[in-house]
Amino acid sequence: MDRVLITGAAGTIGRALRQGLHGRIGALRLLDVAPLGARRPGEELVTADVRDLEAVTAAMDSVDATVHLAGIPHEDSFDRILETNVVGTYNVYEAARKQGCPRVVFASSLHVTGFYDASERISPVMPVRPDSFYGVGKAFGEACCRYYSDAHGLSTICLRIGTVNLEDRPLKPRHFAKLLTHGDLVSLVERCIDAPASVVHAILYGVSANTWRVWEIDSATRLVGYEPTDDAERWREGGMAA
Repeated sequence: MDRVLITGAAGTIGRALRQGLHGRIGALRLLDVAPLGARRPGEELVTADVRDLEAVTAAMDSVDATVHLAGIPHEDSFDRILETNVVGTYNVYEAARKQGCPRVVFASSLHVTGFYDASERISPVMPVRPDSFYGVGKAFGEACCRYYSDAHGLSTICLRIGTVNLEDRPLKPRHFAKLLTHGDLVSLVERCIDAPASVVHAILYGVSANTWRVWEIDSATRLVGYEPTDDAERWREGGMAA
């Protein structure tokens, strides 16, 4: 890919991708309303809000793929989720349609299926069961992905991302099942960006090769070649950070 746009590039996942993809893609166009720091070679910095369709459309110019991360990253009021996560995601897809960006990788969330029992093995083909307004907003994003794929021919990949944190390790007991390390995150996103054109639409779980994971990742391996290398159990002996 010559140029990839990352929205929400100042967030935790955005920073991990900025670091991990640097030098592996021709140009990274990084977009956020928050400060992005100094520009490095191979980077293009854009200050814009995903709630502004005109600004997002301009940022999408000459882009080969978009990784859409921007949004409120936790539970909030319905009005705020609607304004940023729902409208913002629509804006990204509409901008991609207008500018002819062929692929969008959407950062969905484990909260789209958060009301399944933890003992169940959850696969992408199971019906959504959002556990919050945040999960509802992500479920809308997945529906938007499907629509733009079917109606406008965009290649869309939804990643139901597990736990990603700055410490890059389990911080709570449940993280031993849900952790997605920075290394595996970068690997998964890069493979989605470079996936063959035959991948027209997909919903994949983004989680490391954790011993106790409850999500099926075979489809991610089959469709985009994702092979996670990390297991949260490696932190078990040393205990969790306080």
